[in-house]
Amino acid sequence: MTLSSSSNTSPAPTPRPTVREAVLRLLRHLHIDTVFGNPGSTELPMFRDFPSDFRYVLGLQESVVVGMADGYAQATGNAALVNLHSAAGVGHAMGNIFTAFKNQTPLIVTAGQQARSILPFDPFLSAMQATDLPKPYVKWACEPARAEDVPRALARAYHVAMQAPRGPVFVSIPADDWDQPADHVEPRQVSRSMAPDPAVLCQVADALNSARRPAIVAGTGVDRDGAMDLLVQLAERHRAPVYTAPMSARCAFPETHRFFGGFLPAMRERIVEKLAGHDLVLVLGAPAFLYHVEGQGPHLPQGAALWQIVDDPQMAAWTPFGNSLVASLHLAVGALLQACNPPQRPLPAAAARPEPAAASSPMEVAYALQVLNVVRREEDVVVEEAPGSRGVMQARLPMAGPGSFYTMASGGLGYGMPAAVGLALGRQRMGLKGRTIALIGDGSSMYSIQALYTAAQLALPITFVILNNRRYAALQDFAPVFGFAPGEKPAGTDLPELDFVSLARGQGMEATRADDPSRLAEDLRAALNAPGPCLIELVVA
Repeated sequence: MTLSSSSNTSPAPTPRPTVREAVLRLLRHLHIDTVFGNPGSTELPMFRDFPSDFRYVLGLQESVVVGMADGYAQATGNAALVNLHSAAGVGHAMGNIFTAFKNQTPLIVTAGQQARSILPFDPFLSAMQATDLPKPYVKWACEPARAEDVPRALARAYHVAMQAPRGPVFVSIPADDWDQPADHVEPRQVSRSMAPDPAVLCQVADALNSARRPAIVAGTGVDRDGAMDLLVQLAERHRAPVYTAPMSARCAFPETHRFFGGFLPAMRERIVEKLAGHDLVLVLGAPAFLYHVEGQGPHLPQGAALWQIVDDPQMAAWTPFGNSLVASLHLAVGALLQACNPPQRPLPAAAARPEPAAASSPMEVAYALQVLNVVRREEDVVVEEAPGSRGVMQARLPMAGPGSFYTMASGGLGYGMPAAVGLALGRQRMGLKGRTIALIGDGSSMYSIQALYTAAQLALPITFVILNNRRYAALQDFAPVFGFAPGEKPAGTDLPELDFVSLARGQGMEATRADDPSRLAEDLRAALNAPGPCLIELVVA
């Protein structure tokens, strides 16, 4: 008997997807469909046959790209994907990778690498020790050992980025990996919230309930964890004033609320002075405390106890005094609210409000921001990078509450303009109303002025407000702390002759200059109601 040939035929094996196909499928599962990048040769294979349901957002410099992704991730609450060129591109991006690390922003940073086949020959545009370059300012870094490991490495990167404390991660991907076979990575859930230890939480609640005059210091983590509304209730129940922690990168408490106590400076002695009279300090979502200059003496007023609740074990570990609880803020504050049993306490004294600033020529920053506060809408958000005017902004431009304010936690310049672009894009994605106001100093703006191009190309609802005082004001004003004589200017801190109207128009954006205080409200209203992005240069004293 002769067997038919068909009886010896096995079904053809299902072809494995390529690395590119597996990565795109994974990204769709993770709800990531936007790539922020500045293209280079080693990244080109990633984008061949780029799918129509993905969007590539072009930035004109790598640090700008990371800043845009940071703002987008903060607006959407999901990790953003950044694609950089190999060593040089990652080097350009490091300033804002550092800021993303300090901001605790979840970013998946990928970088191209030369083809595996020629890596032994130290080829042009390769990255030697690629995973070491962004350290220590990424939570995890990997160059997969095999091409087929790339999708799983990116899955791990996503979960690491999203776990508290959130932050950037880095994956180096050789150029010839994208067409290699791989397996799909099945989606999985990883819990990201950390419940507070019940016994320790009980101690915090007892301390808060028994305090005679408690104070709360709130930081970036409160807004990032969606705990601000709970904090308002907690403060009202305990009649405790709420201070914003030094250098907070987001609004931590509504700044027009009756219980808002003001801003703590990043100086040890001044913090002790501000908190004098309180017998308990509860720090939420912030270091205790962040200092900018050397200080002496105690960290707290005499007789005051401290409890800190943060989602970062490292931050809790280096706190030099008091007790810490590591937990997600919304869970911990919600539990403290349930455990409220305070004694009768007097209302805290209301924070002093500044007298109205008068119009003058040239305009003072205080007057300009006072007018901006009047004409902006409640749903508008502010992204700030004007460190020389931050104290004036805190007095004249109070923030309303959740999602109303963003700045850099790192102190590194070049974040604000691209972050505003990413934030506006993310808010648009989330269906949120309102305009993004980028309040930027003249010196700060020149670190990332290329962000104007992307804003113009995407026609985003952003108004860039440039405070042009023709100097690095923060450095000149801070110089006496470092021994400069009164009025003595450090070298290289004057900035004459910058023309921001021309710079903006050269990148395709409408722009105006305002130097007449009598027309300022009209000029700002026009800038805030423009159909697309625009820039207004405020000439200030």
